Amino acid sequence: MSERSEDRPTPLHELRVVEISDRIAGSYCGKLLADAGAQVRKFEPPQGDWWRRYSASCSPVADGAAAPFFSYLNAGKRCVTFAPGSGRCRADLAGADVIVVTAGPSRAAALGIDPGRLLADSPRAVVVTISDFGWAGPYADRAATEFTLQAWAGSPGFRGDPAGPPIAIGGDLGEYMGGVYAAFGALAVRRRVERGGRGEHLDLSMLEAITAMQSSEWLHSQLLRVPPISRTLEVPSIEPAKDGYVGITMVTGQQWLDFAAMVDCPQLEEIEQLRFQIGRWAYRDLIREQIRPWLAERTVQEIVELGQLFRLPIAALGNGATIRDTEYARQRGVFIDNPAGFRQPRPPWLMSACAPAPPGSTGAPGEGDLEKPWESEESGNNSARDGLPLSGVRIVDLTAFWAGPAATHLLAAFGADVVKVESIQRPDGIRYSGGMRTDVDDWWEYGWVFHAMNTNKRSVTLDLGSEDGRRLFLGLVAGADVVIENFSPRVMDQFGLGADALLEVNPALVVARMPAFGLDGPWRERVGFAPTMEQIAGLAWVTGFPEAPPVTPRGACDPLAGVHAAFAVLAALSFADRTGRGQLVELPMIETVLNATAVQAIEQEVFGVTLTRRGNRGFGEATQNIYRCVGPDDDWIAVTVSDDRQWAALVDVMGGPDWCDESLRTAAGRRGRADEVDDRLREWFAGQPLDAAVELLAGRGVPAAPVVSPSLVTENPQLRERGFFEALHHPSTGPGLYPSPPFALLAGQERWLLRPPPRLGEHNDEVLRDRCGLTGEELKNLAAGGVIGTRPKGL
Repeated sequence: MSERSEDRPTPLHELRVVEISDRIAGSYCGKLLADAGAQVRKFEPPQGDWWRRYSASCSPVADGAAAPFFSYLNAGKRCVTFAPGSGRCRADLAGADVIVVTAGPSRAAALGIDPGRLLADSPRAVVVTISDFGWAGPYADRAATEFTLQAWAGSPGFRGDPAGPPIAIGGDLGEYMGGVYAAFGALAVRRRVERGGRGEHLDLSMLEAITAMQSSEWLHSQLLRVPPISRTLEVPSIEPAKDGYVGITMVTGQQWLDFAAMVDCPQLEEIEQLRFQIGRWAYRDLIREQIRPWLAERTVQEIVELGQLFRLPIAALGNGATIRDTEYARQRGVFIDNPAGFRQPRPPWLMSACAPAPPGSTGAPGEGDLEKPWESEESGNNSARDGLPLSGVRIVDLTAFWAGPAATHLLAAFGADVVKVESIQRPDGIRYSGGMRTDVDDWWEYGWVFHAMNTNKRSVTLDLGSEDGRRLFLGLVAGADVVIENFSPRVMDQFGLGADALLEVNPALVVARMPAFGLDGPWRERVGFAPTMEQIAGLAWVTGFPEAPPVTPRGACDPLAGVHAAFAVLAALSFADRTGRGQLVELPMIETVLNATAVQAIEQEVFGVTLTRRGNRGFGEATQNIYRCVGPDDDWIAVTVSDDRQWAALVDVMGGPDWCDESLRTAAGRRGRADEVDDRLREWFAGQPLDAAVELLAGRGVPAAPVVSPSLVTENPQLRERGFFEALHHPSTGPGLYPSPPFALLAGQERWLLRPPPRLGEHNDEVLRDRCGLTGEELKNLAAGGVIGTRPKGL
């Protein structure tokens, strides 16, 4: 599906969007909607969005020109001058189907944006607000950045060698996560509106979106009865080869055994703890001592090619200078032309019946001021007023591990009926890949990522290798709206259950496939997990310290890919609803990550700068870092100074020391003396208690956060008051706190999570009787033949 056909329609039809955004998340939300065919009007102040002048490398942007990164995010949008309270502004807002605003309650009020009033005037509108902490809770009006939100969410708190500082993920990844969540939410509620239901204020919390990028480590502590996780690095991960770095990711026990055989280290096969990622840190010196001589004798290419023979997730490291020219990107046509004169990654979805809108030009500020405002939409009959947005959508879920289940987790929370299909021959591997209990009989029911990503679903086991299993599966398909899977491409084909076969059974079906590297092309058969994508697409290259190897973000791109898949599924469902036509939707994980790292390739092509690791300093003009605080514990604080006002506030908090002279009052001055500023701030924070420093800076409007373990985020008062964690009781594991979508509850809604994660095959009788008409005797025979069951085969 790598070919592009411009004569195909876009999946969205006449969707009208107003975007009022001063951050990546809002602009990326608008970009996703525009790529899928929406008309997007971007409201800007008279002088233009400040992102028009932004360069991650601080390269100069010509006067009057739009920065290339701005053009990437905003190609094809119509730019309108934002004059709060003006007749034109009111008319556009009244005529919009979706309004995206990146503002908390105080900032929105200053902009004249009141979601309640907008919905009173336009009951069918979807108003999406994107803010750091959401619109309620004790931190609602605190200053924050993506960097400090990472700290609150536990991301840097478990990444890095304990002998050094915690390490944040580079590249503003959380902003993209917030943007795609917002785009998904907009389409979900719009689906209800199109069925006569009401609109909604979707209150999205960036803190919750970024917390969702962690692997719910608090559940890990509870389910496996282990202490809170502390800082480590994967071993092996990104290792030196003969001519550069190679990325290695071993998730399953079998992969570890195969890797040990590949590198000819039989000693590593014999240690049981090494079959789990979490057990390798304690043996890091032994592992490195064993494998590094072997790696040092071979080139990156040789190691990658050998890894493919062993079907192991091993990859060459990518960066802004190389990712456009990989064999995958070239042969699949991943990078396309932006009219502003550079290449950018295409949208990360491919559809057999639809095509994305090609990138349009980047408008000048106010160029759309003379265009006619949209007509207001007539109110519907509100017959679906109280239903969840995706109520009535039936999904057959074949996904496993993290990325695929993250997609169906979100769809299920918004009301879809999700039937998860596993088999007793091969249960979802994430049930036990990260570690397992040895003191319980049903140890496969204790996987913490499985628990976090499979709430609200029902579980059926079907052996698709058997004729009966395939027949029953096709029975489920016949009554479904969506089938979604993330196997390697050959798996469904070997079962004879490719997209063509499924669409023959159900022509209106959306068949979503999430291969690592596409359904065709040179890397079709390669194995890859999220860390592999992070290594190839450049995210690892900008994470870590300049003097050390790159650091893998540790799977954060799994949920990023999952939410993109959920968005694309809704876009394809919108098309199916209008036309009755189903289609294949291809969602290569690597292309999702390339969209989130696009700035790297753009900066290199336009400015000749290859972005690389800067520790925790980040890119652009801001001053930020993670500093050690005083105390007996391993206490660290994350701080960002985004502008001159915040710098003045920080100087005042520190008592106006002499070294804070006039030259540091500007961002350019602080950047020119970055090392000295860091040393001085490190010295000052070394004498400050962590909690007191956070509160002192927060009170003065300076973004600051404690660096916490992801195991302890359940103690965050903002997350608790917002209800991000919901309590469920699992029949095997007992009570637990589970993550919900990063939105406040919808109007009239009591909770997001209605059902605990299912036990293996728990709903065989219920689903197969109802959907496939089986009798009790037939079910017994299927169980006796191993077609269905509730225990992994061989146990």
